[in-house]
Parts: sequence; structure tokens; C-alpha cells
Amino acid sequence: MTVKEYYLPESGEDALALLAELGPSLLVIAGGTVAMPLINEGISLPERVMGLRRAGLDRVDRYDGQLRIGAAATLTQLLDLSGVPLLEEAVRNTASWPIRNMATVGGNLFTPPPGGDVAVALLALDANVTLASVRGERTIPLEQFYTGFLTNQLQPDELLVEIRVPLRSGETAFVKHGRKHANTPAVVTVAVRIVREDKRVGEARIALGGVSPHPIRALAAEADLVGGPLGAAGIARAAASAVEACDPPTDAISTGWYRRRMVEVFVRRALTELEQGQRGEVR
Repeated sequence: MTVKEYYLPESGEDALALLAELGPSLLVIAGGTVAMPLINEGISLPERVMGLRRAGLDRVDRYDGQLRIGAAATLTQLLDLSGVPLLEEAVRNTASWPIRNMATVGGNLFTPPPGGDVAVALLALDANVTLASVRGERTIPLEQFYTGFLTNQLQPDELLVEIRVPLRSGETAFVKHGRKHANTPAVVTVAVRIVREDKRVGEARIALGGVSPHPIRALAAEADLVGGPLGAAGIARAAASAVEACDPPTDAISTGWYRRRMVEVFVRRALTELEQGQRGEVR
């Protein structure tokens, strides 16, 4: 192990000051469920590491029509929520209990595919992320946060400090397909939220994981749904359009060809469950 210095700031302000002082040479971790295996195996060789466990970034509360999630809040903390079934289902489909007790919501946004299942749900819920530095804060849509494989909008002196989820009405569904039933990396993850107005779809979000360099929204598929009833024809069009949004990798979990085939299958399944009234409702 190459770590020579480990910092454990007692506040968000202290963490930002350390980051401003030490810059990109400082590896920031919270739960460490992704970073520590890489360090232990000699893949990542940081000399300075900062942990966020004591920085006061683990609160989860509701304020001004939003769910505000500290970046260091654990996935297990989200299971105590009520009225946001999409997040609860995403957490229950992510890793095992011991990992969920350590892994953080903010860290899940940085987890490379085929991980990051909670990030997929947050994308379908129109989440925003707050990035902070000693220069101040800025909040951007999660959809704009990602720029490529393991790249994002975070500047060298910034921390992700909070995720904000608008508490809007809607019907939601979360479907994850893996090689086994539980505690499995995704072949494809699908998170959906729709709002129906007079039996027609007034708003639609379809987010996908495991099929691109980062979680994505299937914008054309969403457009296929809006304005019409949630029926078999619209669902078929949306499922076919979702495939076109993908750039699936081939890895130890699955081939890109199979992932592409499964996108259509599981988008169709998630939307059909909503059509049949089987899934959760945001309250």
C-alpha cells in the first residue's frame, strides 16, 4: 500500500480546504467500497487519501419539495425513506447488506458500469447534484454531470456534497437484469418514471445503466411515450428506441450484443408493469 497520509476532516469546510490545498494528488473516499479494493490490489497508488465519514455530509431530509441527500449518506439510509419507492428498489437491487451499509449515494454516482444502479434511479427522478469548493457552490442536473467513461463535470478543487431529488408525483418502475437473482452486476438496469394525465402520458423518464459509459436517459424513447396512452404500441416503440440510445460494452458480465437485446426486453417489461399498475408511486 502506498498511502502515506490519511486525512479525516470534521466538517465539509475542512474537507474543501484540504482539497484546495492538496489538489488532484488527494484521493477522496467515503465508503471506500470501490477505491479500497483498487488500492489493496495495487491498481490505484495514492499517497494522500481523505475520508469523508466525519465531514457532516451524510444527512438525508426533505426540504422545500426536495429530497436532499448528503453525498456521504449510505445506501442503507435510503431504505428508511417513505414515498420514493424507485430509490428503495434501486438500493435493494444494489450489492449486499454489508456493502450497502458502507457504500454511499455520492460514491454510487462515480461507480463505473455495470455498477451505479442507484445513479440510474436518480437520473429517472431528475436529480440534481451540488458541487462545492472554497470558491462556492453550483448545482447542475445529474444528466449533465457525466461527460464520458469515468469523467464528469467535477473540477479538481470540487467535491460532490449533495444530491437533490425533486419530490414530484408519478408512477415508477425499476428493473435490473443480472446473471443471478441478487447481489449481481447489471447486464442492464432500467428505471422509469411517468406521469399520466387523462389516461395519456404527460411526462416520461427512462434511464438506463450498464449499456453505456455512464448512466443515460433514453430521450427518443421518452418522446415516443409522451402524448399517447401507455399501451402496447407505444411501449413497443419506446423499447425499440431505447436500444438506439445505447453503446453497450462487452465485459466479463455480458457481451454488448446481448446487452443491446436485453435493453428492449427490459424497457418493455418495466413499462408494461406500469401499464398494469404493478409498481410504485412517488408521493
